[in-house]
Amino acid sequence: MNERDSETIAGMLTDMGFEEVSKDDPADIIVFVTCCVRENAEERIYGHIGALSGECAEKGSFIVACGCMMQQPHVVEKIRKSYHNVKIVFGTHNIHTFPELLHRHLTTGKKVFEVWEKGERIIEDLPIKRTEKHKAWVSIIYGCNNFCSYCIVPHVRGRERSRSMDDILSEIRALAADGCKEVTLLGQNVNSYGNDLGEKDLFARLLYAIEDIDGIKRVRFMTSHPKDLSDSLIDAMKNCSKVCNHLHLPVQSGSTRILEKMNRRYTKEHYLSLVDKIKKAVPDIALTTDIIVGFPGETEEDFEDTLDVVRKVGYDAAFMFIYSPRKGTPAAKLEQTTPLDVISKRFKTLVDLQTAIATDLARKTEGQILEVLVDGPSKQNPEILSGRTRTNRLVNFKAEGIEKGDFAEVEIIRAGAFWLEGRGVRKLG
Repeated sequence: MNERDSETIAGMLTDMGFEEVSKDDPADIIVFVTCCVRENAEERIYGHIGALSGECAEKGSFIVACGCMMQQPHVVEKIRKSYHNVKIVFGTHNIHTFPELLHRHLTTGKKVFEVWEKGERIIEDLPIKRTEKHKAWVSIIYGCNNFCSYCIVPHVRGRERSRSMDDILSEIRALAADGCKEVTLLGQNVNSYGNDLGEKDLFARLLYAIEDIDGIKRVRFMTSHPKDLSDSLIDAMKNCSKVCNHLHLPVQSGSTRILEKMNRRYTKEHYLSLVDKIKKAVPDIALTTDIIVGFPGETEEDFEDTLDVVRKVGYDAAFMFIYSPRKGTPAAKLEQTTPLDVISKRFKTLVDLQTAIATDLARKTEGQILEVLVDGPSKQNPEILSGRTRTNRLVNFKAEGIEKGDFAEVEIIRAGAFWLEGRGVRKLG
């Protein structure tokens, strides 16, 4: 979501006559689009803002802080008192007011802190400065109604608000006309898309509608809540050739007892049954997930249930985290009875297991020829190209006559847990 918000803010600044500069060049305005899902993300923001205090004073520049962190009153108060280089603050619900807030500061010289508690409606047709031409982020639903006990997102993003299908399709058609080949549909829970509009199975219907848009070759989406993943959506994933065979399906824990404490509203058995159903419908699907280790009250038996799920599912990748209490959530009131050294040991066990599984799955691609959408030169080595397969695996490869935004066939030569290395065979289409 922050990727899309960043593109919107960049679009607004461009429309106001500002030019983007690299991180190494002096800037008049520095914008931080913040995240508050985990505590370390917040601490990094404070560190970055503090580190820029001298530069701001010397060059006369200033900082804009916006996004999820700013929806928390204690954060805004801390910034107001301690970070004098932050001149503008706004939240997730009034991003569209940024040009007016900026104008107010520039004309008065005063700080402008304005955070709305909730967003009543979706503002369409905001300017966008996209970071890529060949692929794009498209928001389809804002907010979240799930209130998982550990998660701050519903409190800072608000309740679910779906965009109309017509507005989404119009945006995607415009993207296709501009050369976009891949869209990623965004939402805290895309499976809930349309529920607030009184529509049933609207997300599946949206996928079928995008299937008919010329120029779009790939469709991705994230994130999916297991409790809302319907049979109609699985059928759409099976029947829509443009939908990539990759699904991010956060499990969070393999223990039904812990899942109940998390307010996830599914069981270990339901999750595994759902995975089985998905794999039968889309046999070559790649599954990825999120896992929290050390949720308050997690026992060794609970952790073993998580390892059991990881083994049975066989995830291509997993985002694994040690539990971080978030102020204002029900879970933050729970007592942590497990010592940190035990949690850290469990975390290492999980990471080692998942890395081994991911490595085994990756090595099965060696010798295969895969379709890759090229994102450009590799960040590590500009002499080779980098891109993604339909299963969202990162591929680095050498090739002649292939450029950013092209589809290419790539023969996989070598594989690791987090990357594939290949040789470009030919440019496609």
